[in-house]
Amino acid sequence: MTNGALILAADALLTMDTANTTLADGAVLIDGGRIAAVGTLAELSAANPGTPVKKIANAVLMPGLVNAHAHSGFLRGTAEHLPVWDWLTLHINPMHRMLEPHEAEAASWLCYAESVLGGTTTVVDMWRFMDGSAKAAEAVGNRLVAVPYVGEHPDYDYFDTLDMNEALIETWHRKADGRVNVWVGLEHLFYADEAGQRRAIELAKKYGTGFHTHCSEAEIELAEFQKRYGKRPMFALEELGFFESPRTMIAHGVWLDSAEIELIAKYPVSVAHNPVSNMKLASGIARVGEMLAAGVPVGIGTDGEKENNNFDMFEEMKVASLVGKLKDLDAAAMDSWDVLRMATITGAKAIGLDHEIGSIEAGKRADIIAVRTDTPRMTPFFADGPYFNLHHNLVHAVRGGDVMLTMVEGNILVEDGQLKTADLKDIIAEIHRVAPGLFARRAAWLAQNAEGTMQWTKTS
Repeated sequence: MTNGALILAADALLTMDTANTTLADGAVLIDGGRIAAVGTLAELSAANPGTPVKKIANAVLMPGLVNAHAHSGFLRGTAEHLPVWDWLTLHINPMHRMLEPHEAEAASWLCYAESVLGGTTTVVDMWRFMDGSAKAAEAVGNRLVAVPYVGEHPDYDYFDTLDMNEALIETWHRKADGRVNVWVGLEHLFYADEAGQRRAIELAKKYGTGFHTHCSEAEIELAEFQKRYGKRPMFALEELGFFESPRTMIAHGVWLDSAEIELIAKYPVSVAHNPVSNMKLASGIARVGEMLAAGVPVGIGTDGEKENNNFDMFEEMKVASLVGKLKDLDAAAMDSWDVLRMATITGAKAIGLDHEIGSIEAGKRADIIAVRTDTPRMTPFFADGPYFNLHHNLVHAVRGGDVMLTMVEGNILVEDGQLKTADLKDIIAEIHRVAPGLFARRAAWLAQNAEGTMQWTKTS
């Protein structure tokens, strides 16, 4: 933890302001959890004599990363090589049927620890029994947008309910010194009946929160939306009133067409792009470049540990860039600056927090990370001059394990690559303790229900 004012300095500083300003020998004056000034180390030291200086050698400072869509969990490596609907009915939904609150909390401890160790300071987590998630975030120190996995339909009565969602808002919204925010969640539009859909909208409006759901992830959804509503998904959501929420964020949006992109650009609607998950589940490639060009804020998400296998946002940035180039057959597509912005300031805008986080600028929260520059992956390293390559290396070379320091609101959560706010060994040991029970209960349920859970594709 930091006490009082502090000057944090490194070999370079990447601000992610509107000009993508980079400073060699850059430094940040931090006071009261906020950024008081940005400049070179010489400038800030001269202007603030006597203020302690923490100089991190062989490092670059940058804003903490924003994971715009994730799911806590511990099914990693146990639900592989399946298309999204088989994956849901045979692995994921049966897990939700069996999940218990203490297991859900253990999963959040694990995922938030992994996140901050890899430089992610803000996580949008759609999960279950999220009182435990909020407790984990409060202790680990990360910033959390908690979005309950809600099902308001008789076929999906094993998910959280809107009653639980509202109780979480009343208990945890803007708590933990403002680091925990709670949105209204819905697993998918089809996981709620008409009354549930309307109540979700009204809850978001009542409490002034965002609304988050999966939509247009798989091509199979398009025909079902046409059958039920006679139109494509975004137009159906508009007609139903979901864009009346203060902010609506769509997870995936893989199958949006140009008309839908033009539509959502007129509303406070954002998209969470999950390229690794979309490839692993063979869902498709989202039209991210077109969304950004239309002015839609697009953040980057890892999705869950089961559909990604890690929470490494640096890896996600690289994949986002590469898959965008492949989609357009254009090596210049998804430029490194664009991708970095999606993981920082544009991601912050996607969740309505760009006035507080996402860039290193005076007045904002001190959510800052330091990334090593003395690794083979970052060599050669040019922070200025004609061979400037810092942004390219951060997107295409760095991995989460290269993060040396993670700070949220001026508090150091990770230093020298070590978690400081919790015991990582204990977190991992708790997962090893509880995981076998969840897996055994799921296996027993599947033994009696070989076809898995009811899914809307089976009843439509």
